[in-house]
Amino acid sequence: MAVSFAISRNAPKEFDAIGIGVTSDGQVPKSVGYNRTRLAQLGFEGKLGQVAVLPALSGPATIAVGLGERSKVTPASLRTSAASLARAAGKWKRLVTPLADVKGLDPFEAAQAVAEGLVLASYKFVNHRSDRSGISAIEQVTLLASDLEHAKAMEDGASRGGAVGEAVNLARDLANTAPAHLNAHDLAEFAVRRGHAMGLTVEVFDEKAIAELRLGGMLAVNGGSTEPPRMVKLTYTPRSWKSTVALVGKGVMYDSGGISLKPSDGMHQYMKMDMTGAAVVLATMLALRATRPRVRVVGYLMCTDNMPSGSAMKLGDVITYRNGRTVEVLNTDAEGRLILADGLSLAVEEGADALVDIATLTGACMVALGNKFAGLMGNHQGWIDQVRSAGDRADERLWQLPLPVEYRKLLDSDVADLKNIGGPNAGALTAGLFLQEFVGGKPWAHLDIAGPMKADGDEGWVAKGATAFGVRTLVELLDRFSPPKG
Repeated sequence: MAVSFAISRNAPKEFDAIGIGVTSDGQVPKSVGYNRTRLAQLGFEGKLGQVAVLPALSGPATIAVGLGERSKVTPASLRTSAASLARAAGKWKRLVTPLADVKGLDPFEAAQAVAEGLVLASYKFVNHRSDRSGISAIEQVTLLASDLEHAKAMEDGASRGGAVGEAVNLARDLANTAPAHLNAHDLAEFAVRRGHAMGLTVEVFDEKAIAELRLGGMLAVNGGSTEPPRMVKLTYTPRSWKSTVALVGKGVMYDSGGISLKPSDGMHQYMKMDMTGAAVVLATMLALRATRPRVRVVGYLMCTDNMPSGSAMKLGDVITYRNGRTVEVLNTDAEGRLILADGLSLAVEEGADALVDIATLTGACMVALGNKFAGLMGNHQGWIDQVRSAGDRADERLWQLPLPVEYRKLLDSDVADLKNIGGPNAGALTAGLFLQEFVGGKPWAHLDIAGPMKADGDEGWVAKGATAFGVRTLVELLDRFSPPKG
């Protein structure tokens, strides 16, 4: 259920709970009704993300929300505090909070962060459950503004934050859905319905159209599946646009590994999330009506299963791409790069000024960076810097990895232009080097989100399950896009 936001100087006549920010230093707001000593007795010190539902005989509940040190309050920390408030207030419908009213912070950014935190932390995936208890009841949030001159900025910020948060939750839903309930055809139909509703141009390419386009990677990876592939192209066109950014998302709806079958361990249950890149691109495109960037955006969803069967691609097969490049397949579980190469090739032909691909691509990146950081690679430092800055603003952590030219020879094939794996070491880097072969020299950035694609539990604004990492980074990137120079 979507959360609605309103801005007011005073609390409405009727509400269920109020969340009041308390720093770990300085004075406690009088509206809390407790001094610092009494709060400490309740185990509340004002640390970032702490919450305490304060005892009351009657009337609306009061929730103390930790902000951390006064001098260190930022939009990112407000997002975390708002997430904690959302979980503490989840049983109430009408919430009031002055969290976004912080002196020294931009009111738009503060309200956006608070709205995002509330919406993101209210998420819980229950689509496959008969008992849907535990869903957040929050429906209405009133953000209090002491200075009405900031009301419009806060209203706009909350509207944007709510819309972006809902987009993230949509991508989470898609990535959490069981594979039997969401195949490539289903995702394409969903993209058509939602895309048209948001004013996007949506084109769907079935297996016949994919063959006519000579998308060799898509055809090869889909070879072992009974479910046909789909490529979805979504286009957002603002007025007076001058540049185009292309987003390419890996949409492997279920990844068994193909003939190079994955071991039968816990990883299999998460392979329904191997389409997170496509879900992130779709959610980003659907958010653009609310965020209104001034750049034209084209999104490609490369959707297929990767399954073993008598018709599956085999080790030693050679794929021919529409740009004439040939690839020897030496591991069918390195399939994501094969379909991303198709999307990147099309984006280059589209005439995009800059490219971003996003994918749950390599276990090697997860080994290197864990589950808190995504790997960031690319061929243009100015463009990489834009992506990294967007991640910083979104509080989605990116770590730049190199693309060493001396490692390119690891992809040399004896029978084709290149092979799809580079050996046992530096797997994330050789995957990036493979993709670089298909970007035609265009400014390009690659996001490997294999690590942060899922969370084992609620933490801050992250909810258990699929995280949809990357949506907010891409939204921020497009909002402040500058054509890469050089």
